Amino acid sequence: MTIRLTICALVLTAALATAARADVQLCNRMSYVVETAVGIEDKGAAATRGWFRIDPGQCRVVIQGEVQAESLYVHARALPVYGASPLPQGGHADLCVANENFILASARACGGRTGQKLARFTAVKPSETEKGLTAYLAEEAEYTDDQARDAAIQRLLNIAGYDVSPIDGIRGSKTDAALLQFIADNKLTPTAAGRSDFFDVLIAAAQRPDGIGFAWCNETAHVVMAALGTEENGAVVTRGWYRVEPGKCLRPEVRGQLRKLYSFAEAIGPNGQPLQRAERRLAWGGETILCTRNVKFELIEHKDCAAQGLTSAGFATVELGGRSGTKLRFK
Repeated sequence: MTIRLTICALVLTAALATAARADVQLCNRMSYVVETAVGIEDKGAAATRGWFRIDPGQCRVVIQGEVQAESLYVHARALPVYGASPLPQGGHADLCVANENFILASARACGGRTGQKLARFTAVKPSETEKGLTAYLAEEAEYTDDQARDAAIQRLLNIAGYDVSPIDGIRGSKTDAALLQFIADNKLTPTAAGRSDFFDVLIAAAQRPDGIGFAWCNETAHVVMAALGTEENGAVVTRGWYRVEPGKCLRPEVRGQLRKLYSFAEAIGPNGQPLQRAERRLAWGGETILCTRNVKFELIEHKDCAAQGLTSAGFATVELGGRSGTKLRFK
């Protein structure tokens, strides 16, 4: 499914300068738990602030009180549990962000500043609602608040190893069965899915090394970037890159019930370049040659990678262990 990050906003070109009473809030109608940053531009100067976590189906105030600004911008990123970011990086302005919570008074130039980098922000014009000035983060599926929450639960259940595909925001019998199994496996109360912290519970389960389904576990001291190959409709589709932090496990989202998949991974240094050990790349793979790309990718054609401007890599074949779980450890 193609993800299109839509900032739903109507009218109010001058609202930011005139509506002194109104807070500005963002509402998440996506099937991902996201962190957002906001940017304010006025008279040629720009400032940014983040991160604001917003769960699916929820709203959060990101600016309180009067906003004296010519332009308002929003940047959203999915949590690391989803692996390769599913959110597009298009937008209208490049502004500075930091990895952790931040307030940056000068957000146009961050080159060389430790822990800061440029990110693409989208210009928004929040619409007036009964709750104040509001902008929505949405997908092409155009979920309601309830549907976004249900789709997000489906997606995290899927990552945790419970097959609920397709991700559609519809609470059918398949989703209900998987949800009940998850609740039983984790010894939760029957009403746990309604808890305000249920997404935290799902995220924790998706990151546990002893859970079901497939997971990469990084036991090195380096960041590892991993790529996944799955058989879909008679062809192998490769996707990447998934960032696996040192000492952490990550479960890539696997669609449907698969008997095997393909995996390639390599360690990178602080500069983002592959690390070497004894003049060879510190990598984990196998004999199945598939195509990759240096940046985020989803590829279906794997004949003559170089002729396509792609990079060939040797992927390992991983036989899946069903509900008992399969772990691929990087050492």
